[in-house]
Amino acid sequence: MKVVILCGGKGTRIRDVSEAAPKPMLPIGGKPILWHIMKGFAAYGVDRFVLCLGYKGWLIKEFFLNYHAMTSDLTMRLGEPERVTVHSRCDDDWTITLAETGEETMTGARVAAVRRYVEEDELFLLTYGDGVSDVNIGELIAFHRAHGGIATVTAVRPHSRFGELRMVGGRVEQFDEKPLATEGFVNGGFFVCDARRIWKYLSTDPALVLEREPLQRLAADGELHAYHHTGFWQPMDTQREYALLNDLWASGKAPWKTWT
Repeated sequence: MKVVILCGGKGTRIRDVSEAAPKPMLPIGGKPILWHIMKGFAAYGVDRFVLCLGYKGWLIKEFFLNYHAMTSDLTMRLGEPERVTVHSRCDDDWTITLAETGEETMTGARVAAVRRYVEEDELFLLTYGDGVSDVNIGELIAFHRAHGGIATVTAVRPHSRFGELRMVGGRVEQFDEKPLATEGFVNGGFFVCDARRIWKYLSTDPALVLEREPLQRLAADGELHAYHHTGFWQPMDTQREYALLNDLWASGKAPWKTWT
């Protein structure tokens, strides 16, 4: 089973953090958020990835082409540049396909563009390259197999941006600072898709947005099911969220760190 990760967006809402890197390469604790997402899947034994590249995709290629150098101590002799000693062994035995899916391509068309890499499998996983979670991937896959539909989306409850007041008359009975939304779930990514039946809902039209017609049609046809996840989930869409994720990592209590 492979994981398709959407890595091609321009991340316009977080440009104040960095103009130089695409959003999946923004660091949490010195490693790109994309690396954290991949580590989360690999913790469940899912370690074959297809990265849908677009905006500044060459930086993602550069990171993985130089992965050992980027993540290890090195000794080199400048007069003999071919002689480099890597002082640590890489424990990440991943297989990664870096697929160019177009700089302006929308999410639905990016998935369609990598069909040839996943269509021979029974299922494939799909997520975004800008959000982390402690979702149990094994349970997610089991849920998908049990309902037999074409696609599963992980439904999450985001944190409110504001404090929540519970009042009796004009008196505040309880105040919760930025609680989980009490009603309604949103798309948290972390999809499971039938690798043979999903394609009739997708096309390579560059304007095709996954979250519009494809998911709407799947829902209308009764083929889209929701796996409810009430644990940790956090996207990195703003400078505030970027700082939050880095603070959590620095604290040593990052909830999405499911690997050892």
